[in-house]
Order: sequence, then structure tokens, then C-alpha cells
Amino acid sequence: MEDIVKNDSLPKHVAITMDGNGRWAKEKGKSRIFGHNQGVEAVRDTVEGAVEYGIKYLTLFAFSTENWNRPKHEVDALMKLLVSSISKETDTLMKNNIKLETIGNTKQLPKKCQAELNECINLTKDNKRMTLILALSYSGKWEILNAINQIVKDRSSTIQISEKDFEQYLSTKNVPDPELLIRTSGEKRISNFMLWQIAYSELYFIEKKWPDFRKDDLKKAIINYQQRERRFGNTI
Repeated sequence: MEDIVKNDSLPKHVAITMDGNGRWAKEKGKSRIFGHNQGVEAVRDTVEGAVEYGIKYLTLFAFSTENWNRPKHEVDALMKLLVSSISKETDTLMKNNIKLETIGNTKQLPKKCQAELNECINLTKDNKRMTLILALSYSGKWEILNAINQIVKDRSSTIQISEKDFEQYLSTKNVPDPELLIRTSGEKRISNFMLWQIAYSELYFIEKKWPDFRKDDLKKAIINYQQRERRFGNTI
């Protein structure tokens, strides 16, 4: 197996479901919140790797709409962690020419989280090297329903909608669909993530839980992707 990332067949967009923080912590006799805190280091190293390998878009599934159903103390801790992480990492994003964007119903986030996000998004809006997209208060079903509601609102008459028309109403309207979707912790399911966009994504599952994931694991996933034959429903 080759261990070199080929620049001529890189995925433009990699999406990651960061799964396993709680189970990782439980195995070590720690709280779930400890696992979430350790997961931040995995984010930092993975973003660094994505930039190093030449990925143009990296989407991280950080907080789903279903996550609001978790115990209040855990949700509160996650929101505090989000605020502190964005505050600490803004300078790093600027130094590495990384643009921050979000997808999801971010209006549901606490005001302080929204303020930190908006400030960082505004500061990094002209950065060009890579776009880091955080999926926050996000689900694929929510996004599709939101798009349909916007179409109904914008279009008074019943007309046919093409795929391209529909995609203009998605959160990712200016972003290419991910060619590669990675999920950590050994779980083999989509979990309501980018349901429209991953129609032809290559799926890569890894047993490691998110806090143990590092840029070398990202590299292995990219190499695995580059060895696959993508047919898009066609025959060779």
C-alpha cells in the first residue's frame, strides 16, 4: 500500500463525523466532558493535516440537532468549549490562511457562541488556503426541510425544481460536495449528516475514537480514497 498522498487526485472536500468522545472517556474512567475536551486536540491536528495535504474544504460534524437532547450539563459544557476553542484558535486560523464557515441552525446556539462564531467568520472571511466548515445544530433532514421551506417561500407558482436549483437553497450552496466522508469510533452509519451532499461520497470508517484521531489517520483515509475507482453509477 502506498503511503504518499497524490496531489493530482486529492479530494477537494473531506467531511468527518467526529464520533466517540464519550466512550473514549468512559474507557478511561473519566467524564464525557473530559472526552470532549480531549477531542479538541484531535480537531487541531486534523485541521493542520488537512492544510498540509492540500484539502480545500474540511467539514466537521461538531454538534447535531439531536445532541440538544443530551443532559443539560453536557450541552452547557459543549457550548462553553465551543466558545473557548474559537477564541483560542482564531489567531491560528489567520496565520494559516483558513476561512471559517458554519452550516446548521446556529440561531439555536447561545448568544455568546453566536457572537464568537460571527467574529471569527468575519475575521477569516478573506482567507483562501482552506475553508473549515463547522456543522453546528445541524442535521441533513433539517437542511433539506429548510431548503424546501425557502423554495416554497420564494416561488409563488408550482414549477419543476432541478437539482442545481435545489442545491442553491442548501447551507453548502457554494461548496463542492464531499468526495470523502470519514467516521471515527467504528460506527458504520451516516447519522443524518449531509444527506443530500454525500450521494456519491466515498465512505471511510475507522475504529479509533475521535480523541485518538490524528493527521496521520487523515492521511491514511485520503490514500485509501485515492486507491478507489469512482464510477458515479456508470460502467467502465
